[in-house]
Amino acid sequence: MPIYKKKTMRALLLPYSIVMFILLGITAFFNVFISAAGIVLLVLLNLLALKGEEETRQETEQYIARLSYRVKKVGEEALLEMPIGILLINDHYEIEWANPYISSQLNEATLIGKSLYDVAEPLISIIKQEIEKDTVTLLDRKYEVVYKKHEKLMYLFDKTEQAIIEKKYKEERPVIAIIYLDNYDEITKAMDDLARGNINSVVTSLLNRWANENGIYLKRVSSDRFVAFFNEKTLERLESEKFSILDDLRELQSESKMPLTLSIGVGVGVPSLPELGTLAQSSLDLALGRGGDQVAIKLPNGKVKFYGGKTNPVEKRTRVRARVISHALAELIQESDKVIVMGHKYPDMDAIGACIGIMKMASVNGKEAYAILDREQIDSGVQKLLEEAKRRSGMLERFIHPDDALNMDLSNALLIIVDTHKPSLVIDERLVKKIDNVVIIDHHRRSEEFVKNPLLVYMEPYASSTSELVTELLEYQPRANLSILEATALLAGIVVDTKCFSLRTGSRTFDAASYLRSKGADTILVQQFLKQSWDTYIMRSKIIERTEFYKEGIAIAMGPESIRYNQILIAQAADTLLSMENVEASFVISKREDDTIGISARSLGKVNVQLIMEALGGGGHLTNAAVQLKDVSLEEAEERLKEAINIYFEGGSKE
Repeated sequence: MPIYKKKTMRALLLPYSIVMFILLGITAFFNVFISAAGIVLLVLLNLLALKGEEETRQETEQYIARLSYRVKKVGEEALLEMPIGILLINDHYEIEWANPYISSQLNEATLIGKSLYDVAEPLISIIKQEIEKDTVTLLDRKYEVVYKKHEKLMYLFDKTEQAIIEKKYKEERPVIAIIYLDNYDEITKAMDDLARGNINSVVTSLLNRWANENGIYLKRVSSDRFVAFFNEKTLERLESEKFSILDDLRELQSESKMPLTLSIGVGVGVPSLPELGTLAQSSLDLALGRGGDQVAIKLPNGKVKFYGGKTNPVEKRTRVRARVISHALAELIQESDKVIVMGHKYPDMDAIGACIGIMKMASVNGKEAYAILDREQIDSGVQKLLEEAKRRSGMLERFIHPDDALNMDLSNALLIIVDTHKPSLVIDERLVKKIDNVVIIDHHRRSEEFVKNPLLVYMEPYASSTSELVTELLEYQPRANLSILEATALLAGIVVDTKCFSLRTGSRTFDAASYLRSKGADTILVQQFLKQSWDTYIMRSKIIERTEFYKEGIAIAMGPESIRYNQILIAQAADTLLSMENVEASFVISKREDDTIGISARSLGKVNVQLIMEALGGGGHLTNAAVQLKDVSLEEAEERLKEAINIYFEGGSKE
């Protein structure tokens, strides 16, 4: 402000001085002495003004010099002393200049002239990809890197402490788990108080010891249910151990000969406790829907991870659920105008038998029903069934093409999906999107992909087949007088999925078969449906002769590169391999007619092929699963399969 005022005074004095000189010149004509005195005074004033200007100029120069020095000093301090790394790189990834801070951080006396390949190789990918901002790790420290590509300049901000705090925050976030004792009620209901108390004591001791070892707060909330609280660091450790508590209880029940297992639903990833509880319950429902004896961890983004699930689910003893589902389904049918039944693509006898059973249920309840079928995507067994339907009854007219169903009035229709629960696997996904009211009936373990908002879900992974489930539902329908062909179709579905009652059969499987036989199911006709042609047998043999053993008991066969097989034949080849000596699980890889790679997997029960197929994006049942892979070669599919098998035998399953 003083400098500004002095300059202003001089600027104002100059025009006044000129005016005064003129006035004093005029005054000289009247009084020379007054004029001379005025001129002297004016000169003195101008001299003072010039002196003031010179002082101001000198002060300004000194101020600028001091300011320039301070700015330069601060710049040097910032460049050389601030805790920010600065690197100047040339086109050959050599360091042309670096400030002392980053040199000391990288334990180098000087970085000038050195190559990034030698001292900070992770930075090279940032330069090559021209990434403006990224995070890298150098000598166990994390840096946020800002890259100026035009100047070849890098700023490195040390974020190590921040990363430590973020990691600690993540590790200490709460986790809620709901632990459920599978089949507890069924096992203990016939026991006396002493035996029940012994089981409770053993199980509770095992769980409490597991909780104490891992820093978990465990609280029993009912006879068959516990709630556990811990943090994400503990969860990470439990995952690394593949939730060994499952194996511990399984070993315990093997010694006591009690089929008691655990299902655990875990909620993680959100700070809200109510949301964690909801996620935990949803995870538990998913684990139980897949047959129990496993852990399901549902993340907020919808992804799910599974551990365990290697044992075959134990058959439930009560028929109450079947009766309740049967009555509920009958009510839904009665409230609808028509019923549409649909199975999976390339339907087998189980899917077709279930469709026929549902159509019978709709007929009993006075509603017209149609089964969706693409005649170009069926195997010889289904074709024989349709030919028999054409000769014996008017059933054939109720099998319609998906396009015909889409042209119907579906505003109040009921869609019943059988033998699958994945929208991507149904014969025509357009129907799932168009029909609001959907029912799911399936015997496969539940996967992450699922039909949205179904009205009713009847999924029982312990069941041998969907035909068995539908048969049980029909038993609780009054006036469900099955025809011989309808009973035979349902029995054929059970026979196919159980491999003639040799796999996945329980007491209720035989009960269902007995009921169908009482309704006139023809076992000879079933055998007629399942007969194979010579061409099919020879094609299947070409795959089987290319079988190799990957691990003990694991057989892998890969079809010829030049031949395309349908999914039914691939599955039959896997079934045939499973009947061979020393084969516990079989996998058949082949090109399919739709230009994808199909893998069919079968097991006798010791190996859970469902988990292996899920790792590749497929699914199915513990002993029967499959997957279709796109844009891969046969060799790539084989390598991915072997990798999934290796992961399975290491003890974990992730989705």
